[in-house]
Amino acid sequence: MLVPFLIMLREGIEAALIVGIIASYLKQTGRGQWMPAVWIGVFLAAALSLLVGGGLELMSAEFPQKQQELFEGIVGLVAVGILSSMVFWMRKVARSIKHSLHSSLDHALAGSKHQVTALIAMVFFAVAREGLETVFFLLAVFQQSEGPGAPIGALLGLILAIGVGFAIYSGSMRLNLGLFFRWTGLFILVVAAGILANSVQALHEAGLWNHWQDVVFDISAHLPMDGPLGSVLAGMFGYQDAPTVSVLGAYVIYLVVTLVMFFRSPAPTSTAHSSSVTNP
Repeated sequence: MLVPFLIMLREGIEAALIVGIIASYLKQTGRGQWMPAVWIGVFLAAALSLLVGGGLELMSAEFPQKQQELFEGIVGLVAVGILSSMVFWMRKVARSIKHSLHSSLDHALAGSKHQVTALIAMVFFAVAREGLETVFFLLAVFQQSEGPGAPIGALLGLILAIGVGFAIYSGSMRLNLGLFFRWTGLFILVVAAGILANSVQALHEAGLWNHWQDVVFDISAHLPMDGPLGSVLAGMFGYQDAPTVSVLGAYVIYLVVTLVMFFRSPAPTSTAHSSSVTNP
């Protein structure tokens, strides 16, 4: 429940920041009449994300067991790639995202024709990126989780993200977004390592990957995956009580490489984020 909650919270705040930056700039430049087009773009992006997520989930339900394992492995790999790029993309563009959105907005409204369409498309693509990232992550988490905990956590994260985004935009709340994205980025990388490990295991069960299947250690007698603590660790970090060489190797190598890259890359400044969505 905690993992989808935090991811949805982070992604929701990112989307809220994008919409907030656009709304503030339109207001500052006396173009508030364009806000309905912004909301249309947001609605279309949300609808696309829901359709893609629902379609993939329904499609996977019809697969036989081995194809379900293959689908789970592929979705997990896609989610790992998206999550990783999301973390490093935010650290790279944090300082320039406000200027970039302002430039895109000015370009969309510069022409005398099709301004509404251009603005809707600009907002749609900006928000759809966040939505589709979230869809693939949640698919990977839902496939590795049982019960209603994961969907409830995602819903709570979305609700809180909307509230936080509105509070930041209205000026009633200031959040150190630099620290927020830094710590959630670290958390995401650890979660992505677990998703990658589970994807390797799923590909093995699908018969697609059969190398390095020797068990490294077995602590199922002390911390079983189906126990209270084991199930929490499995749901959050991809814990396995008897990992193979390939599963453990994928986890460790991914985590070491991404953490080194994360701490070497420039950290986003908190002022770049907090000042982006405050009222003029």
